[in-house]
Amino acid sequence: MDCTNKHAIVTGGANGIGRCIAQKFLEAGAYVTVIDIDKEAGMALQGTYARLTFYHGDIAERETLETFIGCIGCKVNFVINNACISRRGLLSGCSWDDFEYVQRVGVTAPYMITSQLMQRGLLAKDASIVNIASTRAMQSQADTESYSAAKGGIVALTHAMSVSLTGKARVNAISPGWIETASYHGDGKQATHSKADNSQHPAGRVGVPEDIAEMVLFLCDNDRAGFITGQNIAIDGGMGKLMVYHNDEGWLYSKGERT
Repeated sequence: MDCTNKHAIVTGGANGIGRCIAQKFLEAGAYVTVIDIDKEAGMALQGTYARLTFYHGDIAERETLETFIGCIGCKVNFVINNACISRRGLLSGCSWDDFEYVQRVGVTAPYMITSQLMQRGLLAKDASIVNIASTRAMQSQADTESYSAAKGGIVALTHAMSVSLTGKARVNAISPGWIETASYHGDGKQATHSKADNSQHPAGRVGVPEDIAEMVLFLCDNDRAGFITGQNIAIDGGMGKLMVYHNDEGWLYSKGERT
């Protein structure tokens, strides 16, 4: 995909999946603007890539988000809403403020970024918006309510926006499963996983950020993906399709506890 002279916004792009996505856009020739709360990591990226601009700020804050969009000086072709956070849930006493904060990061900000771009005439014709959701929107572990709710919200927001933006932009979501992001944090040291970690995935391994970034670029390519909009694509190594029963394929459930 040739992104020469095109512009991408990546929220939460200083580390992890977001950083990988930003780098893939840069490799494709795009100009990239990243917003993140990690100032040190963001500044390091800006110092490494001439076509990357870093903005330090928290997209949960309305004033920060509006100021950020006000700094965008050109049409935006690609909007990647990647940023989110977990503040756990019922079992750890996630408070009103904590729960609401996660929703502002994971759902309100993606909506408002698009709204602000439209109001300011900055959303390019035939733009592509990709929201990074999660398989947590469909299945959960205990004490994940704040994050799971945000990811469920972004899936619903995706199909709603795809209809509202008919003829203006395509909007899709990606739901990652277990993605090991260690190589896109700090010194980039690779993480290792046990045989069981890998083999429990029908694909035979734990995911890596490139698995998500490559799909982002595919969905942003109007030539290859121009008929895809309003969709949520799970990239989880097949785990979402694996049925789990006690004493089957090595899975055990004992004394009311998952083991």
